[in-house]
Amino acid sequence: MLGSKKVFVDTCVVIEFLKENLELNKSNCYINHIVLMELYIGAKNKQDLRAIKVKLQGFKLLETNQEVIDLSTQIIEHFSLSHNAKIQDAIIASTCLIHKLPIATYNIKSFRSILSLLPLFGLYKGAVFNPPLLKARIIERFCRKA
Repeated sequence: MLGSKKVFVDTCVVIEFLKENLELNKSNCYINHIVLMELYIGAKNKQDLRAIKVKLQGFKLLETNQEVIDLSTQIIEHFSLSHNAKIQDAIIASTCLIHKLPIATYNIKSFRSILSLLPLFGLYKGAVFNPPLLKARIIERFCRKA
C-alpha cells in the first residue's frame, strides 16, 4: 500500500487498484489527464467506464497546463530520437517534475530513458529510486529546492 506520502500514480498502478489487487490512500494519489484517458480507453463498455469514474473519486487530478506541455515538448525534442521518449511518458514525467512528486509505476522501462536524463523525485517499484542529478537547463529550472 502506498501510504501517507503524496505520489503521482501511473496508469499501471491505478489499473491494479481498479482490479482490487492493490490498496491506495486515494487522498494522497495524483493523476493527470494522460492517466485518465488511458484508463477510459481501457473501458470495455459504458458500465465499465462508469465504474472506473466512481473508483477514481478521491484521486487528485493535476492539470496538464502550458508549463507541463512546454517541458514535455523539450523532453521529446531532446530525447525522443536518442532515448525513444514517448509523448505520454514525457507528459507524465513533466507533471511529476513540475509538481515535485515521486511516481509510482510498474513500468520502470517506460521512464528509464527520461530518468537517466532528468531526476524524477522518486520512482517506486518496491523502493524509491533516486537517479543521479545532471546539469541541464531543464533540471536547473524545474528541480530547484523550494
